[in-house]
Amino acid sequence: MALKLSTRVSPAAHAAALAAAGVHPLLASIYAARGITSALQLASDIGGLSPIGGLRNVERMAALLADSIAAGERLLIVADYDSDGATACAVGIRALREFGATVDFLVPNRFEYGYGLTPEIVALAKKVKDPAVLITVDNGIASVDGVAAANALGMRVLITDHHLPGAVLPDAACIINPNQAGCEFPSKNLAGVGVMFYLMLALRAELRKRGAFEGKSPPNLGALLDLVALGTVADVVKLDDNNRILVQQGLQRIRSGKTWPGIAALLRVAGRDAARASTYDLGFVVGPRLNAAGRLDDMSVGIECLITNDLYAADRLARQLDELNRQRRSIESDMHEDALAALAELKPQDGSSLCMFEPDWHQGVIGIVASRLKERYHRPVIAFARGNDGEIKGSGRSIAALHLRDALDLVAKREPDLIVRFGGHAAAAGLTLREKEFERFRTAFENVAQTLLSAADLERIIETDGALPLKHLTLDVARVLEHQVWGQGFAAPTFDDEFTVARQRVVGARHTKLRLVRDGCEVEAMLFSHATPLPERIRAVYRLSVNEWNGSETLQLTLEHWQGA
Repeated sequence: MALKLSTRVSPAAHAAALAAAGVHPLLASIYAARGITSALQLASDIGGLSPIGGLRNVERMAALLADSIAAGERLLIVADYDSDGATACAVGIRALREFGATVDFLVPNRFEYGYGLTPEIVALAKKVKDPAVLITVDNGIASVDGVAAANALGMRVLITDHHLPGAVLPDAACIINPNQAGCEFPSKNLAGVGVMFYLMLALRAELRKRGAFEGKSPPNLGALLDLVALGTVADVVKLDDNNRILVQQGLQRIRSGKTWPGIAALLRVAGRDAARASTYDLGFVVGPRLNAAGRLDDMSVGIECLITNDLYAADRLARQLDELNRQRRSIESDMHEDALAALAELKPQDGSSLCMFEPDWHQGVIGIVASRLKERYHRPVIAFARGNDGEIKGSGRSIAALHLRDALDLVAKREPDLIVRFGGHAAAAGLTLREKEFERFRTAFENVAQTLLSAADLERIIETDGALPLKHLTLDVARVLEHQVWGQGFAAPTFDDEFTVARQRVVGARHTKLRLVRDGCEVEAMLFSHATPLPERIRAVYRLSVNEWNGSETLQLTLEHWQGA
């Protein structure tokens, strides 16, 4: 199938203004194509963050926490089992302990309790920790029953979340969420860890006002920004101006050797150089290893790795997480092959969505399978695995044209008794069904997808930054690009050019190493997960990357798509 490419439009006036402000000319064009109009949007100083007070209820929640600390009450953080939840929990644990709080954490095992603050988790919290206050991180906005159970047991609930609220909010003591009604915080894209970081900033300000730091320096919350950066990138939230500052500040700490032992150990076990850490390392190296704990085992392992100050403990926990990630990759590969085999008998392109269920699939890995299939077929995909008590758990990933949580909400309105529970974002969501209702749900979801999507929406178009001027095909430019903050909603630059294939060989049994020629300029390239020969001439979509080998660095192109030219 021919590549369908679209070149991002880079307004010349904006690119010229950025270049005039001292931005590298290539970067100026790339940034302008991503909506940057002023160099002020590229400032990474922490003072450029949106003001704390704009986050609705944050100062009220800070006062409630300050009261609890003063009263010596036991606090318990109830975390989510992904990287965002783990980092948000770590930020809360580290900061609250610095502030003198008595605080512990509890993270639901996804296989026993499912997602969020459920009545069962509330009962467990009461039994094993007996806290006065429950603090949710990266969950809670949909936990109506769980909050009611906590209230009945005499525990107050403080909800910190960023997921989209439903029609009914829990009866919590206080809620902060940039996406709740009436919140005027300008960045609606804060990850759960970002929300928790803002709460800790507000709490420090409240404690300072109460004289808690007289005669001593208040805790440096900037030391938590590596955790904030990790959770923000790994949760694939949009990197708007505010989030880019958080990520850039965190990366600077990691690169300068000021990161926490757990993050340093996770980079080390993956063979990555912390001094050159990038958003790629956070999203595709550290994040998956951290997520593996929640997918296959217990996210407590990941949280312990992030909150320990013991170098040996961090190394041990990082190795454990690395091994879990290897197991996750093996399980994912088998499930992906199962899915492709099942789809070989169907015609995915004939529908507007894909829903798949296999009883033997692993609950913790279905989200990755859904993501892989979404990329392959460019349709919203929901993959299901068997849960408990006759239920199945689904994890969905969507294309840009369909808001997945809103689509599930529409299914729920059309078929009120069909979905047991659901929640999520535009791009990703989770839900629970009764197993016997799978076919009914598949039909209902397909009907909604057909209502919301056009044929054009289902046609995958690859956006690039166009042809790369030959003068920029250099190692120095690759280093400049690698050093920037890229991610969701602020895509890393890719380029589109034709090359002659001078040499090619298979490496590692499944990848192809290439030597490409363009207008007399030769450059090394890699095509991952492809081991069959390429034609003599190709048109390729590629990224510039820095290849480090035996202490030396060379320019390398990473091919993302190709076709014969």
